[in-house]
Amino acid sequence: MALQHPSAPSRATSPVPRPTARSGVVHVNIRHTTRYTVVGNHLAQHRELSLLAIGLAVHIQSLPVGALVGIKFLSARFPESEHRIAGALRELEAHGYLERTRERLPGGKVVTRTVSYNQPGSMATPTPRPSRTPERPQRPTPAAPKPTPEATRPPAPAPTPVPREPLPEPHTLAPEHHRTAAALLAELHRHAPRLLLAERDVRHLAPAAAAWLERGAAPDAVRRTLTARLPDDLKHPAGLLAHRLTALLPPPLPTTPVAARPDPLQTCEGCDRAFRATEPGRCRDCRSDQRDAA
Repeated sequence: MALQHPSAPSRATSPVPRPTARSGVVHVNIRHTTRYTVVGNHLAQHRELSLLAIGLAVHIQSLPVGALVGIKFLSARFPESEHRIAGALRELEAHGYLERTRERLPGGKVVTRTVSYNQPGSMATPTPRPSRTPERPQRPTPAAPKPTPEATRPPAPAPTPVPREPLPEPHTLAPEHHRTAAALLAELHRHAPRLLLAERDVRHLAPAAAAWLERGAAPDAVRRTLTARLPDDLKHPAGLLAHRLTALLPPPLPTTPVAARPDPLQTCEGCDRAFRATEPGRCRDCRSDQRDAA
């Protein structure tokens, strides 16, 4: 009778194959059967995307339809800041992995529609799997119906674009206001990183900010107004600042009336006393005495 070993495993386990390469990664792959996502190497090994953008693309591709992928939601889900997540989303948009558009609902609310592409630039339909069953004979294609009068109508003309309101400008040329306005705009990204402006945008917006300073607005007040409550999907910082500088322009300061200057001092020809009058002559008392004597 053979000896029994209670501590021995019920069956031999398959040993993990030892690496054959002297250096580098070795893969131990186990086939997934549930809860998996297929990701192309064009994304996983992309040479221009950052690691954050690649990981964010994989996360978005693994989500079901209708899942939230806003900047605030992602920053609450992951440890990265809103600024870094916004930059990664812009990377994915630039390389065709994401498309974000803003739409206005019938109730007036504006929402962001996000479309994820697992193969940018390819809109081909999936290739059907080969079938072992014999193909059925194709039926003759019915003739296309004749177009109705409504279908032959010409397309409606495109709406006329609404002209943009010009940027405000200061009434007086004050170099000090212009220098302060340009420095304020150039340093906005220190208070709101998403408001990083190009040099030409600073030159374009500086006169509008100088108009605020001319109307008595303090630089701190202008900065708070421009950086307050920025939208999550900010794509064009210069456009947003141009809108705020135009739409929120404060009223001009009220003009202060100039006080009337007093008449100059004159020396009375009768008593040598000083009095105020527009022309030399006699004071009031001397004029009274002269009238009484007459």
